[in-house]
Amino acid sequence: MFDFEKLHIYQKAKLFNSEIRTFIKSSNLDSTTKDQLRRASFSIVLNIAEGSGRFTKPDRRNFYIISRSSIFECIAILDVLKDEEALEKNRYEEFYVQAEEISKMLYGMIKNLG
Repeated sequence: MFDFEKLHIYQKAKLFNSEIRTFIKSSNLDSTTKDQLRRASFSIVLNIAEGSGRFTKPDRRNFYIISRSSIFECIAILDVLKDEEALEKNRYEEFYVQAEEISKMLYGMIKNLG
């Protein structure tokens, strides 16, 4: 087992990514929006994994910052979709709560490496 697989934040990020992918599959979004949202949510997971494999604190920190930025990107996309009524408000709020928790966890990890 790789170290990142043991991280609680990695498990939460994987779940968020899975739920985003399910939403994408069931939506009628344009291909550009689907692709951007899919890539941003996947980036959260991948950067947590990649950062955990780095040897120096600044290097790990950088990947966690990128992961956190991808969460912000997901929320911005979802916010626009909510405004365009392509995403129900209650579903947006569910995604928001998940993303906020992941963001706070990453922030703590980033601060500890600073």
